[in-house]
Amino acid sequence: MKRKNLMRCATTCLLTAMLTMASAAPAQTYPIRPIRWVVTYPPGGPTDVVARAIGAKLTEAWGQQIVIDNRAGAGGVIGTDIAAKAVPDGYTLLFGTSAGLTINPALNSKLPYDAVKDFSPVSLLVLNPQILVVHPAVPANSVKELVALAKARPGQLNYASVGIGSPNHMGMELLKALTGIDIVHVPYKGTGPAITDLLGGQVQVMFNSMPSVIPLVASGKLKGLAVGSVQRSPAVPDIPTVVEAGVPGFENVTWYGMFAPAKTPHDIIVKLNKQVVQILASPEMAQRLASQGAEPRSSTPEELTKFMRVESERWKKVIKTAGIKVE
Repeated sequence: MKRKNLMRCATTCLLTAMLTMASAAPAQTYPIRPIRWVVTYPPGGPTDVVARAIGAKLTEAWGQQIVIDNRAGAGGVIGTDIAAKAVPDGYTLLFGTSAGLTINPALNSKLPYDAVKDFSPVSLLVLNPQILVVHPAVPANSVKELVALAKARPGQLNYASVGIGSPNHMGMELLKALTGIDIVHVPYKGTGPAITDLLGGQVQVMFNSMPSVIPLVASGKLKGLAVGSVQRSPAVPDIPTVVEAGVPGFENVTWYGMFAPAKTPHDIIVKLNKQVVQILASPEMAQRLASQGAEPRSSTPEELTKFMRVESERWKKVIKTAGIKVE
């Protein structure tokens, strides 16, 4: 009897040890093969540039290829949905954006994914301030002058965006709500066509991410009036923030973050977070991102969850005030 009890105890202990080792295995061995990182916009854009920069550093650190999988379309919905439905094993990640995970859910209740329930946040990656630019012919050299001009000519100025619900659309609607101006929205299918018409004077005003317009501001082809971040951007230190320019409470910053499908093992999330935080803290990465007008900003998964909650509520208010609807 004692022998049977001893054997039963030994078997139980062995099984317990095996289960403990199995639960620890994902983090200890991860990654053992290439990782797919879904980017929800086309190659060459700001999201793609940042993802490839960080992905290259992850590849160096782990010796496994980070494969950038560009899945553009529907304002980020297509790629986000692909990542949401992937196997939660750490080998498919999402390069999440403010549009895909906070603006789209606030704008459309019929998305094929749930931005909160379908993802496990890893870390915030980058803040990318939007910059307010105008055509050189517009007789305004500051936000105050633009607001005065718009109030003197209600409905006569046009502003461009890359589509309904895009960050540049939302930023301008927030500016309109805070200043009481009337500027007409002209949505385009992409940054290229929008900037082309802005340069041609068909539209006069636009909020846009910095990489696309900083060279145009530097060459005098566009005028930069203000940046949407709380603090001035190191990329354009002479351009004031919208708040400094006289509009309290304004903030329009696109953000990027790393996410995994929901139910990805916690140990893998922790390992990813630790490595990403280390990469973003390097002076080399800070300098590389600054050249794109972006600011590295890592976080814990919990901090990213809270950040998304605040962002969602902010854009819900803008959407309700402006009466924005999906067409």
